[in-house]
Amino acid sequence: EYAYPDQSVWTAEVDADGNPANPLLKLAGALFAEAGIQWHATAYPASRMFNQLKSGSSQFSMLVKAPALGDCCLFSRKPVAHTEIRVFWLGGTAPVHSRDDLAGKNLIVVRGYSYGELAPFLADERNGIQRTTVDTHRAGFAMLEHGRGDYLLNYTGPAREMLAARPITGIQSAKLADLDVHLVLSRHYPDADKVMARLEAIVERLDKGRILQGR
Repeated sequence: EYAYPDQSVWTAEVDADGNPANPLLKLAGALFAEAGIQWHATAYPASRMFNQLKSGSSQFSMLVKAPALGDCCLFSRKPVAHTEIRVFWLGGTAPVHSRDDLAGKNLIVVRGYSYGELAPFLADERNGIQRTTVDTHRAGFAMLEHGRGDYLLNYTGPAREMLAARPITGIQSAKLADLDVHLVLSRHYPDADKVMARLEAIVERLDKGRILQGR
């Protein structure tokens, strides 16, 4: 089982079942087809997904390297995909050059995301960040546009979709973090080390850019 988050960092779109339209499913399909491994995919809330991988109930994923999975899972040596966390603001608001510029500011965030390596900084009360949580990417940009927050934190893919559908005059952004996504395989899987080595060799040969873009 390929366990993946039910909140996508790649897109705001959903499939016919209401699950995030995860482009990594296409990569998994190509990878397992060549490896001759039968598989299926299930979307889980992040906490349950981690528990599934820790217990071995789910055996595979593609995620940012998470220390919480270090004991239970193997990670590929090289990343297989990449995305960014960006911060957005309107003209007239002070530019952001690093995460430290967010201290003491009102930050709009989207429910369900951890924001990776930024999470401890955002949660640290000493940084005085006032967070306003919204349910959707669209709501986040609407709040920013109407001045109901200083900055908006979002991932490149969903943000690009939102701004293409509804451009916002004078909006600016900066990259705050790079996210490298790796293959993840449960140590409970039979011959996990050998299987991971085989999957890594296969994924190196695949045209990942073409597959992820659906071409």
